[in-house]
Order: sequence, then structure tokens, then C-alpha cells
Amino acid sequence: MKKIALFLMMAAAVMGATAQNQHMTFKGIPIDGSVKSFAAKLQQKGFTSQGIQDGNAFLKGMFAGYKDCTVGVVGDESGTTVKVAVIFPEYDKWSLLYGCFSSLKDMLTQKYGTPSEGSETFDSYSQPDDDNERMHEVRMDRCKYYAVFETQNGTIELQISHANYIEGFVLLSYYDKLNQQKALNSAIDDL
Repeated sequence: MKKIALFLMMAAAVMGATAQNQHMTFKGIPIDGSVKSFAAKLQQKGFTSQGIQDGNAFLKGMFAGYKDCTVGVVGDESGTTVKVAVIFPEYDKWSLLYGCFSSLKDMLTQKYGTPSEGSETFDSYSQPDDDNERMHEVRMDRCKYYAVFETQNGTIELQISHANYIEGFVLLSYYDKLNQQKALNSAIDDL
């Protein structure tokens, strides 16, 4: 009986160590390899290429039930994929923008558990009272709505953001722990 218990403990330790040496996945694809090869795998899953800019690939498609999402595949200096980000459709109404954020946060919580950190506040003198005031705070970069999910293989960040003074959008980013660490080690070696 002791041998069985010891064997099970060793097996669990090996499995835990193996899980820590795996890459974060996005749509079931490990976040690894070149930006071009990762983008090609996303095309096989139905995304449409929008081209490559500054070494990063951009695609369009449906994600988590939302149409017309833009997916950015980000590489380090060597061209290895280190991050995948999804920009959800832009909204000019707070109720729609917050609805998208809230829905995604609920789904991520179901899959990954409670966020390790987060906020749902406005960084302003007074809290906005209506849809227009909330959207004004988004445009002024005073909307601090985000959630961070830590996993063994990387980090997932969800946030409300903006790119111009008209609309806001939800941004969902997946960071691969192994490739991020390799990029950091390479930068440290430069010092």
C-alpha cells in the first residue's frame, strides 16, 4: 500500500512539473513557434489574414461568440510568438461595452477560476451616473475595468480600453509564460 501511495505521489509530481513546462494555448493552439506559423494555424480554424505589420500578424474572425474580432499575434525579436490578443468590436454605448466585458469575465472565471487581481472602477473625481458619462471616462482613459487570470502556463488579461475618442473596446490578451521568460532572459543577457 505504501508503494502505491508513493507511486501516486511521484506521478502527480511529474505531471505537475510537465504542466509547468507547457505553453499557454489559444483556441487549442500552443502559443509557440513563429508568428507566421501560428497565424497559419489560426487561418485553419477559420480566421482571415489581415496581413503582417512590424513582425506581428493580424487576423479577423469570430471568437467566444463575438463576430468581427481582430486577433493580433505578437512575436519577440526572434519572431517567436509570445502573446495573442483579441480586440472585440468597438462600442459607443457603455451598456454594450460593459456587457461584453462582463460576459467574457464570467466565461473566463468559469474556465480559470477567480481572477488573481482586477478592478471595476473609474479613476475620476466623481463616479459617472449614466451611459454618456461612463463612455466619456473610457475615452479619457479613466476607466479601470480589468481582470487578470494566472495559470500555470501564462497570464490572461481582460480589460476595457479605447483607441480613439469615439468608441471603446474589450481587449483580451494571452501571455505565454515560457516564451515571455525566454524573451526576458535574452534581454537580460544583453545587459
